[in-house]
Amino acid sequence: MIAFFVVLLLLSFGTMSWLLFNQSRSIIRSYIESSALEKMDEYGSFIHMALLQSYDLSSLIFNSDVTKKWDAVLSDPDSTDGQKMLSNITLSKLLTQTTNNYTSVSSVSIYREEGMRISADNQVVKDASYKQEDWYRNFIRHSNHWVPAHEDQAEIRGAKPYEVVSLLLPIGIFEPSLARNVMKVNVKAEFLLEPLNRIHLGESGTIFLLDQQGHPILSQEEYQAYPGAAREVQSILAHKAMQGVDYLKDAQGASHILVYKKLPITGWMLVGFVSEQDLYAKLFKLRSTIIGFATVLLIAALLLAYWISSGVTKPLSRLVSAMRHVQKGDFVQAERLTPQGRRVRSEVDYATDTFHTMVKQLRHHIQTEFEQKLLRQQAEYKALLMQIHPHFLFNTLELMSSLAIQQRTEETVTVIDSLGKMLRFSLRISEDLIPLREELKYVRYYVSILEVRFGAGLQLRIEEEGELEDLEIVKFLLQPLIENAVKYSFIRQSEARVTVMVRQEQGRVCLSVADNGIGMAPELVRELEASSVYQQLDQILVSKSRQIGLRNVLARCRLYYGELFVFKVASQPERGTYIELSLPVQRRNEHVSRIDRG
Repeated sequence: MIAFFVVLLLLSFGTMSWLLFNQSRSIIRSYIESSALEKMDEYGSFIHMALLQSYDLSSLIFNSDVTKKWDAVLSDPDSTDGQKMLSNITLSKLLTQTTNNYTSVSSVSIYREEGMRISADNQVVKDASYKQEDWYRNFIRHSNHWVPAHEDQAEIRGAKPYEVVSLLLPIGIFEPSLARNVMKVNVKAEFLLEPLNRIHLGESGTIFLLDQQGHPILSQEEYQAYPGAAREVQSILAHKAMQGVDYLKDAQGASHILVYKKLPITGWMLVGFVSEQDLYAKLFKLRSTIIGFATVLLIAALLLAYWISSGVTKPLSRLVSAMRHVQKGDFVQAERLTPQGRRVRSEVDYATDTFHTMVKQLRHHIQTEFEQKLLRQQAEYKALLMQIHPHFLFNTLELMSSLAIQQRTEETVTVIDSLGKMLRFSLRISEDLIPLREELKYVRYYVSILEVRFGAGLQLRIEEEGELEDLEIVKFLLQPLIENAVKYSFIRQSEARVTVMVRQEQGRVCLSVADNGIGMAPELVRELEASSVYQQLDQILVSKSRQIGLRNVLARCRLYYGELFVFKVASQPERGTYIELSLPVQRRNEHVSRIDRG
């Protein structure tokens, strides 16, 4: 059976390799063609930019008043030598300025018929040898405006002269043979050749820049290595297609790919050559290597797969299944799928045994951490709760002392009675939850003390909406909020208006306190909304700030209800504050699930 599958796979792989090879060859050829045209487009844009700069610079000099005045001075027989020299220097300055403004232009020179050359940097040279240069004679006789790469005597500096490609234009007239002055704009051949050398076709293919006659413009000697290309290039220049791909065969019968693209403005052409042998040599070698290597790997893989499937696959499947149960939180089933007690014979057995131990320890740690978290939360909650009692007790004792001094006996009795009932209620510190009605009764005792303390200046109203019977909440939530509301309402005014609203809606109990006090700063509101319960605990238990009551309430609600607790603070400076606590509905003998608390 294994031998049958080996033969079948080898035949399938061989067929697939043959198809892939042919398809890859077609793709590579298509890619080379499209890539070459794309690269030619990019280089054509570069050439277009360089030529436009040359023409633009030429236009500036040609139409400049400085150039016209210079020609007039030198053509005037009455001009003195000083005037002519001054005109030459002025023109040289113009050439310097314009040359510095164009990065692609290396230099500009103007040659006068009398045998004088004017260049940038105040170069005024009397030398008629340029008339013997090929570029000058071809321009005068044949109007060849572009000169291929050559050495310009005006550009040669130092021990390493460089070649330039030049644009020739007459000044003052459009006919070269009648021109008294010739402008020569030089562009370094390296400036045009360097980006062209970075473009390759295959490993050894090259792209050449040719003029309108099919001759290389740059110093690219490799062009001579393609003897049959000249005839094909002449054929391409004769027809009107702007770009395309041709296939050639040399004398030995080898195939070559020719990619070409004609450039606008000058009629130049980019031509690229690459041999198919060079193009596909590595592909042939790669095909043979892949077939041999794949055959060896196939046989080894079949043998290895047979061994692995019997000794590894099944234990790994059980281990993966156990991991899925751990992900779901089912540690018991995970332990059943990875039994201990077997002899460790391989890495898989060791991993299974280790995973079983890890699951067992993890379950123990989670249980221990859960119990410790409950104890820690309970202790933190009690600490916050104990912080509330001394706060209002001291204020009330100070009030009783003041009433006694003033001999207001009836009001003193009222305060003592209300304080006693509040203390009796607060002594039930072991209970976290209390009936909502008892919380409201406790609040009303506190309100009666405030009414004695502040008299007619306090307008405090308690409103109830919805079904509030049998509901339970965390104790001591409203009294600190009311105390803050009254306190900050009296800071800058003689009247405090406080509204307490308790309502049930959509499965939530909403407790809200609104006042007309000084309000809260926006920074404080954002701090209250952004701070976590553990950040607050450290601050509240040692804090002596004025927001201790509100922070204490928020911290206790977060500790008990977790993510089920929602609160809202709306405050405007000098216009009051609105605080709303939204708690999940709890009835007697019901408790918020520890999982739901978050």
